[in-house]
Amino acid sequence: MNTVTRVGLIGLGAMGKGMAHSLRRAGHAPHVFDVRSEAAQAFAKDGGIACSSLSELGAACDVVISVVVNAAQTESVLFGPNGDGTGCAGAMKPGSVFVMCSTVDPNWSVAMEKRLDALGLLYIDAPISGGAARAASGEMTMMTAGSPAAYALAEPLLHAMAAKVYKLGDSAGAGSKVKIINQLLAGVHIAVAAEAMALGLREGVDPAALYEVITHSAGNSWMFENRMAHVLADDYTPLSAVDIFVKDLGIVLDMARASKFPLPLSSTAHQMFMQASTAGFAKEDDSAVIKIFPGIELPRRKP
Repeated sequence: MNTVTRVGLIGLGAMGKGMAHSLRRAGHAPHVFDVRSEAAQAFAKDGGIACSSLSELGAACDVVISVVVNAAQTESVLFGPNGDGTGCAGAMKPGSVFVMCSTVDPNWSVAMEKRLDALGLLYIDAPISGGAARAASGEMTMMTAGSPAAYALAEPLLHAMAAKVYKLGDSAGAGSKVKIINQLLAGVHIAVAAEAMALGLREGVDPAALYEVITHSAGNSWMFENRMAHVLADDYTPLSAVDIFVKDLGIVLDMARASKFPLPLSSTAHQMFMQASTAGFAKEDDSAVIKIFPGIELPRRKP
């Protein structure tokens, strides 16, 4: 094994960019790729290597970290659009590790581990949580599962990117199951935070005062404190978009449906995000779910 593990990261979005910076702070020179080539070039100006293709990155690295939106994008990263072979998997050396950081159906992750094993590649199921700020500071959480051989190569890199690296099993699936349960809570918390703020607005309560009181009271949640600050600022820049929770709560419900397990609150929250998406707010910050409530006047950005 090389004394220096060569690492690549694919996807320089809100989370991936911060993770790449964390790797660089830890002394690595990460290879990076993004569909926006200018994003990769901008990152590499301060250290690291911008790759012009997925296969270039795959061939250069011992560990490849994928930080894209969903399972379909992960398959494209690995095998190319429509499986045309232009992804990174075909170029990766046997024994290399692919670290999958997206929120996906756990059964998909189990199947992907087997698919990559047939190619001689190792796999870590490693969804992430914490938001863009924690990703940038190296303080996010990773919910991981994989073989001892995969951890032997990749674990130091995981700790470079995250304050908490939970090892939940020796094969894929466990990490994604825990992440899906986290997303159940996150989505329901955002939806109910929006409902609470909307009721306050309807009743004529000053929104800033309501926010101050709730964030210092028993009804507070991390999501209320974080997302309702976006509402107060009239800033719906999509660090996490409405459609993310259309997808993630959909996966939550699919997982529960398979075992005929009832999730009434998740179902309601999913419908709220669906309503916000079809109303035109799909690409706005997930706090824009508050816009589905009628008869309220939302805070406006001060000029």
